[in-house]
Amino acid sequence: MAVYKSPSSIPSHCSHIHTKIADNGAIRPSLVACRATPQKWTILEATSELSKPHQIILNGQSFKDEFSMEYEQKLKDIREILKSEELENQIESLMLVNAIQRLDVDYHFQEEIEAVLRRHYMEATTSFDGYTLHDLSLFFRLLREHGFSISADIFNKFKGKDGVFEGKLKQDIRGLMELYEAAQLVTEGEDILDEAAKFSGQIVSDRLKHPYHRSIARFTAKKYIRDCQGINGWRKTLKELAKMNISVAQTVNKQELAKISKWWKDLGLAQELKQARNQPLKWYTWSMASLSDPSMSEQRLELTKSITFIYIIDDIFDLYGTPEELTVFTRAVHMWDYSVVQMLPKPMKMCYKALLDTTNDIGCKIYKKHGYNPIDSLKSAWGSLCDAFLVEAKWFASGHLPTSHEYLENGKLSSGVHVVLVHLFFLLGVNRKTGGAVQLDDIAEIISSVAAILRLWDDFGSAKDEQQDGNDGSYIECYMKENPGSTIETVRERVIDMISSEWKHLNKECFRLNKNSSSSSFTKASLNLARMVPLMYSYDDDHQLPILEEFFNSTLFDDTVLVHRP
Repeated sequence: MAVYKSPSSIPSHCSHIHTKIADNGAIRPSLVACRATPQKWTILEATSELSKPHQIILNGQSFKDEFSMEYEQKLKDIREILKSEELENQIESLMLVNAIQRLDVDYHFQEEIEAVLRRHYMEATTSFDGYTLHDLSLFFRLLREHGFSISADIFNKFKGKDGVFEGKLKQDIRGLMELYEAAQLVTEGEDILDEAAKFSGQIVSDRLKHPYHRSIARFTAKKYIRDCQGINGWRKTLKELAKMNISVAQTVNKQELAKISKWWKDLGLAQELKQARNQPLKWYTWSMASLSDPSMSEQRLELTKSITFIYIIDDIFDLYGTPEELTVFTRAVHMWDYSVVQMLPKPMKMCYKALLDTTNDIGCKIYKKHGYNPIDSLKSAWGSLCDAFLVEAKWFASGHLPTSHEYLENGKLSSGVHVVLVHLFFLLGVNRKTGGAVQLDDIAEIISSVAAILRLWDDFGSAKDEQQDGNDGSYIECYMKENPGSTIETVRERVIDMISSEWKHLNKECFRLNKNSSSSSFTKASLNLARMVPLMYSYDDDHQLPILEEFFNSTLFDDTVLVHRP
C-alpha cells in the first residue's frame, strides 16, 4: 500500500458537489469530495451537519417510503426466485447467481446463493452429461469461488484423444469466454486450467481483457447492467434492483467521505506534516473497493483511518527523520506508550499520538461489537510495518541495494497489506463468526500473496506515484544487479509470472477459507484488495492514474444507469 518515495506538495483544484435539501429540510452533505483528476486526491471540505442523520438522496430526491418499499420488494422477489422450484437443477439458477454477483448485490443473498450452489454440488455427477462448455465452466467457477471442492479434471471431457482441447470448441465463443473466466481460478499445479486459459485466451482474450475474477465487481456492474440481456423474468427485476443498489451505495459512500474529511481535518496532520501526502480520497478508495456492502460503513471508515497512517508513517520515514531518529520512532511504536512521545522529534510527536489514539479507539469499537479487544495484534502489525520501513531507510541511506529476495520479503511488509488485513480480520469479526475456527495465523498466506502482488505491481516497470519522485529501489533493479546478463524485458516477464503465481496461491488460500462461509466477507475483501492493485499502480507516461480516476468517478459520480424518480 505504502511506498517509500518522496512526495511533494501539489495544490488541489476540485469541482464541487452543491448542497441539496431533502424534502423534509434535512441538509445533504454539502461537499463530500472532489471529482478525481490526476494528481488531485484530496477532499475539499466537509459539511458541519455530519453529526446529524442524513436522508439518502437519489437523483436529488430523498429515499422516501415508496422507494424503500420497492427496494425491499425487489429483494424479496429475487429471494423467492432463488428458492423457486422452477430454477432447481437447471443451469438457469447458476446464471442467476452469476448475474447477482456480477451486479454486486450478492451480499443480500448469501444464504440463498449457498443453498443453490450446494444443491448443484450434491446433484452433480462425475460425467456431467448434458453440460455444455459454457455450463460446466460456469458450474466450476461459481462452486469453486464459494469453497466447494471441484476438480479441474472435469474439463477433460472437452479434450480429444490427443489430450488437447477439441478444435471444434473454437466455434463456441460463448463457451470459450466462460472457460477463460473459469481458468482464472487456477491454483498451483493445475496444468489443465493453464491449458484452458491459453486455449480460450487465443480467441477471447481481446474481449475479456479484465476477467471477472480479477476485477472489482462494482466497477464492472454498470456495464453488466447494460449487457445483461434476455427474456427471463428475473433479469428485469435484478437489473432494477442493481440500479437502486448503486444509488444507495453512492450516497452512503459520499456521506462516508464527508466523515473522513472531517476526521482528517480535525486530526491536523496535514498542517503539521506539510510535505506528507494529503490524499484521503485515494486512501478511502481502498476501503470502498474492498468492502462494497453499503451496510459496512463503520468498517470502511475505521479501515480508511488505518490506511491513512500507513501512508503518513511511510512519508515520515522518507522525509522527517535520520536513521537514528527513525529507530527511536520504531522503538516507540513497539512500546505503544504515550509517555514516550517526548523522546520523539517534533514532526513525529503528533503522528505518534494520533496513531495510538486512533488504533486504541478502533480496538475499543471492535471490543464493543465483537467481544474481544485485538489491540495486541494491531500493535504488533504497526511495529512490523515500522521495522520494514526502517530496514528500507537504512538500505537507501547507505546506498546498499539488497538481494531481490531480501527486497521482496521486506517489501511485502512495507506494503502495509498486513496492517490492512489484520485490521479487516477483526473489524469483520471473523473470530466471532467462526467460533474461533479461523484464527489470525490462518490468513498469513493470504496476506503474503496480496502483499507480493502489490509490491511487484508497484515496482513493475517505471511506475511512479504522481506525487513522488520515484528515487527508490525496486525488485527489478535488485534482480538485474544480481543477474548482470538479464534484460529489462526478461525481468518484466519474470515479474508477470511471479504475479500470476501469487494469484494462484491467493486463489487456493481463499477457496480454502471459503469452506467456512462465515469468513467469506474477509476473503472477498482480500481478493478485492488484490484486484485494486492494478488500478492503484497503473501510471501513464505523465505519472498519473487514469484508470483509478475512472474507477472513482464511475463509482461515485456517474449516474447514467441509475433509476430516476420525480
